[in-house]
Amino acid sequence: MTQPHIQQADVIVLGAGIIGVSVALQLQRRGRSVILVDRRGAGEETSYGNAGLIERSSVVPYGAPREFSKLMRYAFNLSADVRFDWLQMPRIAPWLWRFWRESAPGPLARAAADMQPLIENSVSEHEALMAEAGVLPQLRRAGWLEAYRSEKTFEHARGAATALHQFGLNYEVLDRKALQQREPHLSDALVGAVHWLDPATVADPGALVKAYASHFVDRGGLFLQGDAQQLRQAEAGWSIVTDSGGVEAPEAVVALGPWTDTISRSLGYKIPLAMKRGYHVHFETDGDARLNHPVVDADGGFVLASMAKGMRLTTGVEFASRGSRPNPVQLDMTEPLARQIFPLRQRIEPKPWMGSRPCLPDMRPVIGRGYRHKGLWFAFGHNHHGLTLGPITGRLLAEMMTGEPVFTDPAPYALERFG
Repeated sequence: MTQPHIQQADVIVLGAGIIGVSVALQLQRRGRSVILVDRRGAGEETSYGNAGLIERSSVVPYGAPREFSKLMRYAFNLSADVRFDWLQMPRIAPWLWRFWRESAPGPLARAAADMQPLIENSVSEHEALMAEAGVLPQLRRAGWLEAYRSEKTFEHARGAATALHQFGLNYEVLDRKALQQREPHLSDALVGAVHWLDPATVADPGALVKAYASHFVDRGGLFLQGDAQQLRQAEAGWSIVTDSGGVEAPEAVVALGPWTDTISRSLGYKIPLAMKRGYHVHFETDGDARLNHPVVDADGGFVLASMAKGMRLTTGVEFASRGSRPNPVQLDMTEPLARQIFPLRQRIEPKPWMGSRPCLPDMRPVIGRGYRHKGLWFAFGHNHHGLTLGPITGRLLAEMMTGEPVFTDPAPYALERFG
């Protein structure tokens, strides 16, 4: 009887979002043969739906607020930027408590220091991969605008920007007149903005991930369809059955974003992974109205960005389970606010997009070894910065896996911290 053909590689990478594709490319650049496995095409889940920011300026992680008034607004779902599914509260309450404690000034400062090596290399690593993949012209180096509706919040933002001086960030403070000159189609409902100059943006993050995946295949990599839950520890390392047959490799990387826990739990890892869901919808614009930069309406709790499909309105955070029904109430709350600052016309899609951001309570990703198993590695939990940190995460993990000198100490991202 003929034995089924088993494809061999050095590494199996599970997950073809920005993290998994970046890991596959970075390993491939270092001479490893890699098979990338996903149930869908590249960049069709969480990586598809963000606002397209490569966020070099987010040197301090997004922590929980400390102000009582803001906490109460969040608790009663009175803010558009954060919303809770209260049916999920018993399950996520321990995570929220830990997140709140990690957001205290001391722990948050340590998180910022730990994340700085990743953040400060985020744009340059994207540039390198985009140049290799032949899509560097897609990169916009104009930064983004953090805009405000009240003088009080704008004044606070100016102070917060000054406090980041130690990180060497470049920014400009724009009053109402300067903001109107930079973005003529914004209304005067905005009193001013901080223009963060270091970040880069892309108009179609899903297409960027597909370009990276195509480059991986062009260089000889295999991209196969399969269910990551079929991963098994084998005599020679790790195996999985795909639509194209069996695959074996001495090493495997789990980079499944919000689905990572479907694998980690079965392998005995208890990881406090939560989902911050988000929504987006595209609009046609009035006449020749356009935006030259993505605009974060800090008071309104949403992002407007000119994307390949139209003007994308992206919401903040919904704390809900990964599989619960979509509830795009945040879009309904923010659309009127968006129309106050920019001339939007009708929605392009009849149904909003929804995705889940994989978040860990200490605001650091997991990048490193699965300490219970030989040849198992993880890369997930990048919170709001999956697109930003994909290539630099891939670089660090590839350096660890191939024994190269690492560009930064990977200890802060070790899975063992949850052990």
